[in-house]
Amino acid sequence: MHDLVIRGGTVVDGTGSEKRVADVAIDGDRITAVGDNVGEGRREIDAKGLLVTPGWVDIHTHYDGQVTWDPYLTPSGWNGVTTVVMGNCGVGFAPVKPGQEQFLIQLMEGVEDIPGTALSEGIDWQWESFPEYMDAIEKMPRAIDIGTQVPHGAIRAYVMGERGAKNEKAEPAEVAEMAELVKQALDAGALGFSTSRTILHRAADGELVPGTTADREEVLGIGRAIGEAGHGVFEVASDLAPEGEELAWMSQLGKETGLPVSFACLQSPLDPDQWRRLLEACEKDAAEGGHLTPQVAQRPAGLLMGFESTFHPFSLNEGYQPYANMPAAQRRAELSKPQVRASILATGPDPASLEGVVALIIGAFHMMFPLGDPPDYEPGPEKSLAAIAEREGRTPQEVAYDIMMEDDGRGFVYLPLLGYANGDLEALREMMMHPQSMFSLSDGGAHCGLICDASIPTYLLTHWVRDRERGPRIPLEQIVERQTRRTARFYGMHDRGVIAPGMKADLNVIDFEGLHIHSPEMVNDLPANGRRLVQQIDGYRYTICSGAITLQDGAPTGEMPGKLIRGPQPAPA
Repeated sequence: MHDLVIRGGTVVDGTGSEKRVADVAIDGDRITAVGDNVGEGRREIDAKGLLVTPGWVDIHTHYDGQVTWDPYLTPSGWNGVTTVVMGNCGVGFAPVKPGQEQFLIQLMEGVEDIPGTALSEGIDWQWESFPEYMDAIEKMPRAIDIGTQVPHGAIRAYVMGERGAKNEKAEPAEVAEMAELVKQALDAGALGFSTSRTILHRAADGELVPGTTADREEVLGIGRAIGEAGHGVFEVASDLAPEGEELAWMSQLGKETGLPVSFACLQSPLDPDQWRRLLEACEKDAAEGGHLTPQVAQRPAGLLMGFESTFHPFSLNEGYQPYANMPAAQRRAELSKPQVRASILATGPDPASLEGVVALIIGAFHMMFPLGDPPDYEPGPEKSLAAIAEREGRTPQEVAYDIMMEDDGRGFVYLPLLGYANGDLEALREMMMHPQSMFSLSDGGAHCGLICDASIPTYLLTHWVRDRERGPRIPLEQIVERQTRRTARFYGMHDRGVIAPGMKADLNVIDFEGLHIHSPEMVNDLPANGRRLVQQIDGYRYTICSGAITLQDGAPTGEMPGKLIRGPQPAPA
């Protein structure tokens, strides 16, 4: 008799093969049979009419701090994710010398918009080296598997101190020391190394992330250590400026080490066709024996702007300042008053004095949309705030204010910054379906006050498979394969992502038609009463990790089978 049998579900097995009705038997933490007449189970799940898929493998998250206090790693855990990879974009919390803790906190706070007070209260620093960090988080109970990467920012600060924090040039001996620390971490089980090379990533003090301007010798020196370890991904968050130079060293590193070098491939409104050049560069690199891999998003990198968000169109208005730091409930009450609304709308900054992302947040109303409930992440141009204002004879600012005051002052204006230059998701679809691309960039655990994209694994099913109306949909089997087997294998995890005998028993049982992503909401559930955006999810009947049911109809069961993943995981014999 099996420990658990999932009976009669529609199995989408993660290989890309056509879905089929079958039973799945589980014993211990492994799948032991798939098909008809698998035998009885001590416990059985009636999955007739439901999808049965592998658990989602999310490779771009920032739970490096949250992993020390939240065993479910929400909101990712609510979305059927059974494995996460964290330590992306060059930021994290190890290695750390005594006294450097606050530097790493303000680095994460600035880059990933995670409240520093929550990190300060929530993290119990039980480590100095990266292997010690892994030992510490391995001891903590959790419902989800976690993999780690070594962050360049922490490594540089550890080796170079203040010089490293200020992005001064590393001496050859310092590069060698950083490389050795990275190799030690990989030998201890880290899954990769990450670095940031974008000017958008700044610490809370305004300084660039350590390593942003690192020269070719430094990144290649560290990258070769990954080659010596024999496994791992070199992950890069880059502006790709100059584009040719950045792609050249990444291509060289992949060819030298034989290991993946991965970068975020996004559609910029300033260069809407750059992504095509980047994919062509990856194709050329592969033909030459390289391993350049584009990480692509599955919905636009968009800001959710409400009166509780980190920033919104009225943040700089003089009339708004008396209310900016009020408790949320008190602020909502004040903002509902007509005279307060009039005062705020009358005191906006001069748009000509603004530039960059700030200028877009304050005044790009042709790019802003009501988010709505359910959220609409592919709105047409007629839904923009500018279009609504023109139709209704109002100013865009009035439209934005009133949308943000919906739902008792909890409404959101949606500003898709990246991936929406053409006003639809066709560019993203092409990137997603490119044979070399990797589904990524959910940023689970990060951007707590402006972005809430941890629901992307669910969005793949709701929007891309079931609901899309403004363009072609994507077959279910392809979507599942690309967020299970493909992402798992990319980080050397060959033991999961497929429903087959011998594979790790990480699965989701899903009510496909009932799958629903709720509108985001701001909650104060982080340590120190810290705030974050979350989205509730309906439709996951069961989430199973290592054979144990961890969530049932969205409710935690108390089972804690999650483990720290140490290094590559071989496929079953």
